[in-house]
Amino acid sequence: MQQIIIQLCGGIGLFLLGMSLMTDSLKAMAGESLRAWLGRFTGSPTKAMLSGIGFTLVVQSSTATTLATIGFVSAGVLSFAQAIGVIIGANIGTTSTGWMVALLGLKFSVSMVALPMVGVGALMKLLGRNTMGLLGLALAGFGLLFIGIDFLQESMAGVANQVDLGRFSGDTLLTQLLLVLVGIIMTILLQSSSAAITATLAALAGGAIDMPQALILVIGQNIGTVATAILAAIGATVSAKRTAAVHVVFNLGTAVVAFFVLMPATLWLTQNSFLATWDDVLVIAFFHTAFSTMGALIFMPFTHQFQLLLEKLIPEKIDAGNTHYLDDSLFSVPAVAIGAAKHALCQTTAETFEQFIQACRGQILGTQISVGALDDSLARVDEYLQKMPVPQSQADQERLMALLQLVVYIRVIRDDLLNSAYIDLLRTDLEDHLVCAVDQFEELTAFLYNMPKHLPSQFVDSFVAFGDNMKAQKNDVRLSIIEQSAQTQHHASDALDMIVARRWLDRLVKHTAKMVILLGK
Repeated sequence: MQQIIIQLCGGIGLFLLGMSLMTDSLKAMAGESLRAWLGRFTGSPTKAMLSGIGFTLVVQSSTATTLATIGFVSAGVLSFAQAIGVIIGANIGTTSTGWMVALLGLKFSVSMVALPMVGVGALMKLLGRNTMGLLGLALAGFGLLFIGIDFLQESMAGVANQVDLGRFSGDTLLTQLLLVLVGIIMTILLQSSSAAITATLAALAGGAIDMPQALILVIGQNIGTVATAILAAIGATVSAKRTAAVHVVFNLGTAVVAFFVLMPATLWLTQNSFLATWDDVLVIAFFHTAFSTMGALIFMPFTHQFQLLLEKLIPEKIDAGNTHYLDDSLFSVPAVAIGAAKHALCQTTAETFEQFIQACRGQILGTQISVGALDDSLARVDEYLQKMPVPQSQADQERLMALLQLVVYIRVIRDDLLNSAYIDLLRTDLEDHLVCAVDQFEELTAFLYNMPKHLPSQFVDSFVAFGDNMKAQKNDVRLSIIEQSAQTQHHASDALDMIVARRWLDRLVKHTAKMVILLGK
């Protein structure tokens, strides 16, 4: 029995390790394309659901899809109604693991193929870079996953020989509820419904449990994912809490219907329809997909009502510093976490530049420009970046480096704006210089609010040319100020103050131009 337990633990460990390697690598390769994918194909609830299915099939992780969705709702890229469709779709997409295990892992002996997969994948990781290295990790993870399934199948066959589970095969409601509880505990302990369902399929294939037991365990394992969602939402943003609520209501509601309707119907179909000719593990995979699909058919027509209910129960409380974009749960998808931090900084910088534009137009005094919101945003982003792990993908590493550069440039611009009292001085004698600056900063502010993936090259060139032109005029402007001061018999100190003010404006434009160049890459 000790050998069986060791083999069972090893099989589960290899499966989880393989799934983790495969999922993390696929997420890293997907990167920023996830934002474009979900943003483009979620125009309606049905499209949102199909997008959730599609991306979960690609990365083999409903958690990755869900966490990315949380970030997009926080940042305003997706509406909460669209997010509901994506989350429901992710629940359907994650059932693909059951089919993969049933059709490949348990139907064929893939050990002779899986071991070379691990070897080739490891070699690709050692010798390859960027996408090739990540693809190698995904391939190695895929191989480990099936090696783990082999160990699980062998250990479950041993369990069938040494442990009598017949006491749980009764038709009483109490026995069935106990099996549901076992399924919930399996998912909580393994922290993966895919691993729990794979263990159930292996137990069924090995004869350790029968069909009715397997069906009830799958229901419990789907409910078990609710615990993970609730834990992830504790202390998180409102978007994360609403997303967790979608998981809870969807999984619990669907589980009740599956327990009382779908499970008896499936057992009847295995005796009186085409399912009678199917292998038991394929029936479980079919039931798992039917489980989630049925839930989608029930909930999708009421997406709007569902949205209004959750928004009423969990109201939004957005802070003034735009830091609601930052959510620790996004670290599992680095490209999305980096994008959220960038979005927060750009929004707050745009708000600060709006004050600069108002001061240049005389709507407020230069001394009234406040950098407090920018300070708060920078502090929150600093704290966020300290917790962010270094991404695996080189593309994500480059995005992170660009974000760190952006933080540096914004800090320098923030320091420049501390001396914004010079604006009031410039408006007395050099107002035409401020007018030219306002045009450029106004266009930049509009871009920062909308935050395209890259600033348009035409605008970048225009802003840089404006900065170069100001630098070229520096000496002429200085002489002009001195001559005008001599003609009007102003004090030399007034001329000096005006020269310093103009140099301050040059410096602000120069530092902002560096930020513009970075955002244009």
